Amino acid sequence: MKPSPVFSPDDYDSHGVLRLPLWFWGVLILQARTWLLFVMAGASRQQGESMLALFYPDTQRFWYGIALGLPAALAFLLSGRRAQWPRLWRAWRWVLLFSLLAALGGSLAGVWRQEDGAPLLDGVLALLDALALGYLLVNRRVRACFSDSAQL
Repeated sequence: MKPSPVFSPDDYDSHGVLRLPLWFWGVLILQARTWLLFVMAGASRQQGESMLALFYPDTQRFWYGIALGLPAALAFLLSGRRAQWPRLWRAWRWVLLFSLLAALGGSLAGVWRQEDGAPLLDGVLALLDALALGYLLVNRRVRACFSDSAQL
């Protein structure tokens, strides 16, 4: 068995559970970007439809973004209950990785086709998705938060 990485005492909450890093929340926001846009469009009733049409002129891409953002939206809810559903929480890292991989594929396909006249936006999103994928794969603290040893 590999020794668990050593983290500072500030990385643990009052119950002795390893806290999720701040950048992890940024990755979830990146993944749930369509959901956030949907909520913002709903909050601004008069301009909501035009806002959605601006970012998603193709409704099929909107629904694709909603589906790929669902695991991140559920991770927000599940993160507070990870002690109650430890098996689901451990598996959820892989769900997030697969949804990020699919989002990266969609962004790269948009760059390849150069559709919607916004290859720059698709390129930036592809780069951010690739960085987020690498972060979830490599970061020791994120891996430790999703392992059995997150509670010491």
